[in-house]
Amino acid sequence: MSVGKVLLVGAGPGDASLITVKGLLAIRAAQVIVHDRLVNTELISQAPPNCQIINVGKTSNHHPVPQEHINQILVDHALAGKNVVRLKGGDPYVFGRGGEEAESLSHYGIPFEIVPGISSSIGGLAYAGIPVTHRNYASSFHVVTGHMCQGNEPQNWNALAQLDGTLIILMGMSRQEEICQLLIQGGKSPDTPAAAVMYASHQQQVMAKGTLSTLKDEIARKKVHAPALLVIGKVVNLSDVLAFTSHQIDINHEPLLQAI
Repeated sequence: MSVGKVLLVGAGPGDASLITVKGLLAIRAAQVIVHDRLVNTELISQAPPNCQIINVGKTSNHHPVPQEHINQILVDHALAGKNVVRLKGGDPYVFGRGGEEAESLSHYGIPFEIVPGISSSIGGLAYAGIPVTHRNYASSFHVVTGHMCQGNEPQNWNALAQLDGTLIILMGMSRQEEICQLLIQGGKSPDTPAAAVMYASHQQQVMAKGTLSTLKDEIARKKVHAPALLVIGKVVNLSDVLAFTSHQIDINHEPLLQAI
């Protein structure tokens, strides 16, 4: 039996129509799809009728399928000769642990391919009217994780507080109050614009906007919770002019998906 192939596909920030054409074609040709929790179900519905669907989704501090097991699922199905799609939210290589999965596949000599996706750190904020760079406000952007690493602080918040560009924090909602305080302690002005965007690019998208010192209260008022993006910097204020909402665009993706 010949060895199958694994495609690590980025599903984009949430809106099903934001997947790449290559990613959609991969889904339609898959014999096995191994997907994360936040992948849009509209994309999974594009799989062939006989495709095996495996949900390995994780939530904060709850990983029912350990990463090592996910790696082995990909290896086992590929060694069985299956065409496997590993469908991941955003981009596989932007805090998606795609690099670890690709390393495992390479170790077993299994052919694989990366199909990049639109990262929520860029595309999700665009849907909230927040450009990560702007000539007048930010000439750089920095994407970090808010997760602790085995009980240790993985980020140098003092150093991050000194950066002039846009700071984007993924997986940081459980620590958002602490992170804002650490940045203030590191020298960031308490009046620095800050926002949290929940369900970015989905119809139910909600944004809480304030400053480093007020964001906690705005998050509570708007009932924002994970999954959400944290963004800090002057570009946040542009959302007053640049924001658009999902109901202003056609959210019926079926004609678009079927047309490809």
